[in-house]
Amino acid sequence: MSRMFGPRRATWREVPEPAEDLSADLAAMERFNTVYRALCAVLFNFAQSGHPGGSVSSGHIVTGLLFDGMDYDMGDPNRTDQDLLSYSAGHKALGLYAMWALRDEITRIARPDLLPEAINLRLRFEDLLGFRRNVTQPTPLFRSFNSKALDGHPTPATPFVKLSTGASGIGVGSSLGLAMGAADAFGGDAPWVHLLEGEGGLTPGRVAEAVAFAGTSGLSNAVIHVDWNQSSIDSDAVTREGDQPGEYVQWDPCEFFYLHDWNVIHVPDGFDFGLVLTAQRMAAETDNGQPTAIVYRTTKGWQYGIEGRKSHGGGHGMCSDAYYETQRPLFGDDADSLPRTDGSDAVAIEAAQWATLERYRAILESDEMVPVMADRLAQARDRLEGRARTLRDGVPTLDRVFASANPAVVPDALAVKPGDKIALRQALGQILGYLNQESGGAILVGAADLLGSTAISDASAGFPAGFYHRTSNPGARSITVGGICEDGLSCVLSGVSAFGTHLGAVASYGAFLAPLGHIPARLHAIGNQMRQETEPGPYRPFMLVCAHAGMKTGEDGPTHADPQALQVVQENFVPGTAITLTPWEPAEVWPLVAAALQARPAVIAPFVTRPGETVPDRAALGLAPASAASQGIYKLRSASGTPDASVVLQGSAVTYAFVDETLPLLEDAGIDLDVYLVTSAELFDQLSVAEQRAIFPVEASLHAIGITDFTLPTIFRWIRGERGRAHTMYPFQKGHYLSSGVGDMVVHEAGLDGEGQAAGIKAYLDALAAVT
Repeated sequence: MSRMFGPRRATWREVPEPAEDLSADLAAMERFNTVYRALCAVLFNFAQSGHPGGSVSSGHIVTGLLFDGMDYDMGDPNRTDQDLLSYSAGHKALGLYAMWALRDEITRIARPDLLPEAINLRLRFEDLLGFRRNVTQPTPLFRSFNSKALDGHPTPATPFVKLSTGASGIGVGSSLGLAMGAADAFGGDAPWVHLLEGEGGLTPGRVAEAVAFAGTSGLSNAVIHVDWNQSSIDSDAVTREGDQPGEYVQWDPCEFFYLHDWNVIHVPDGFDFGLVLTAQRMAAETDNGQPTAIVYRTTKGWQYGIEGRKSHGGGHGMCSDAYYETQRPLFGDDADSLPRTDGSDAVAIEAAQWATLERYRAILESDEMVPVMADRLAQARDRLEGRARTLRDGVPTLDRVFASANPAVVPDALAVKPGDKIALRQALGQILGYLNQESGGAILVGAADLLGSTAISDASAGFPAGFYHRTSNPGARSITVGGICEDGLSCVLSGVSAFGTHLGAVASYGAFLAPLGHIPARLHAIGNQMRQETEPGPYRPFMLVCAHAGMKTGEDGPTHADPQALQVVQENFVPGTAITLTPWEPAEVWPLVAAALQARPAVIAPFVTRPGETVPDRAALGLAPASAASQGIYKLRSASGTPDASVVLQGSAVTYAFVDETLPLLEDAGIDLDVYLVTSAELFDQLSVAEQRAIFPVEASLHAIGITDFTLPTIFRWIRGERGRAHTMYPFQKGHYLSSGVGDMVVHEAGLDGEGQAAGIKAYLDALAAVT
């Protein structure tokens, strides 16, 4: 029995022969690809590292896009109205650098007027000396040429690269996020976002999630180009092909995309420029409201001398006979005269590489292909100018999100008063909703089938209901990414933020989102840092809403009520790139979120609990105002006299227990403490050293005990005394995962309720007394 696909909005087409109206420039493209393929071999030869196989097999695809299919401006890599090419297959970085440098070189020779004036906006032949080299590389030419250090996988330190990619399928989702940002900013005439991927890169689960999003949302400005070479690191039969089963998956790439309602264009020979260009033009002319996948059948390592999986991350030995054979299609018998080195000396390697590149330069100076291809780059710019793309009417204004976020001034619509009851997740959702209204919809959100449960649905209040669809519901602010898909959501919404016109926010249980969103968040942070090399400016925040955080999600049991989630994120990124928030009560959420937005990190991760909480009467209780939370740590309550010790609280559950239950018990026992509350380690790190010491003196940390909703590593920076650390209380202090039940009962089981905290503090004071 066989079963056909059900109805689809998309189409599936074959490209059996080239179109009749193709340009006579095909010969120039073939010549260009010959140079490109040889240059890929040069890069691997002198680095003895990289991925030559996929770089070679995708050469025709990328050549077609850069010199025929895309509208862009060589002179301004940072224009937001131009088409983009995203190497979601980040292991093809060797090819990216060879392609970019060769494009720059032919432009320098034939049309220098097209080049940007700033060196940081170019990738030159001279920069190829930095392939897979460290920024501290001491060799003389690298230093004298001011060569770029070209990372092993792409980052925005390279012009025209908007994302960090290469980590197990992250790049597909984040690149589709770029397309989402472009579609919402520009409307009907949005820039095209092209993705380059291989069939192996389609196998991670997060890719299926992201592909489902684009098909469901009608993201018709996205085109993925699949270099179907059937070879990964370990397999030469990745997918099923015809009647031959795959070693990894039992679909072929055409079926995979058609299943998810993508248009499919199948190219049986990805090394035939006529077929390649025909398919790419067909994609541009497709107008049925669905994204498109062009699947090109290729061979990994084509004409490199090593084919299949062995060429994925391996190549010829340095200056081996096989390497010189890769140069023969370009140099003929002169290939034998190319520079040689034995690889024992870094300076000699660099000298040989540069001498080789100079030979390339000499050939290109008189090559008839060069002006033809350079003219095509001029045409790409002219087409872009002719389109005159503009932002759509009513486009959101992201800057209004940051301008509206003043930690010291709570908007009337968000003000809470003592006695009000609201969950922290709801307070956060209302804040995002307020900022979305202020910005005209600059915050795009998604949740793992938990929009209402996490309250991030409030961010979409006042906008069209339902999920975003580019054609039928473009005003909606909620997106759907495959259902229960924290991983894919994080990829897509980080890419939304990376485009620069929106803030992407994803929500789920903190227990799931902190680990599953960590890799996309980390790559987003890397991308923001690296972007400073080519497009200096503030970071572009992406928000991981870690809802239902901690012990008070007790009814769902230890699989969901996870104290470990904060440890995955807090102080786990390069300083300044990520900020975690751990508010105690609803009134703290606004100053914390506002302060984080003012700081403009790449990643903001609020940890907000599930139950409704009563806003405390801080004045009546003698507690510091909620606005102090924006400091990251603050003295919640001062001892009435000389403090017996200090206690550092972290997390909503233990702080409510301390204020409501522990304090009265300590007062009855005559125990007088300075009480500090940690609300954001990273916001505290934004302060000067003098401010930090004034807020939380070193002396306090030496005599403090900690009580936390989370794990010991998240609080130990505040507890520096040996005895304080030994007595610090945390959810796993009894040596087991906690069981299920109402949140307060789980807190009791952990020994973190009022009685448990009081007993632990008394034990700590007894230990101090025993020493003195």
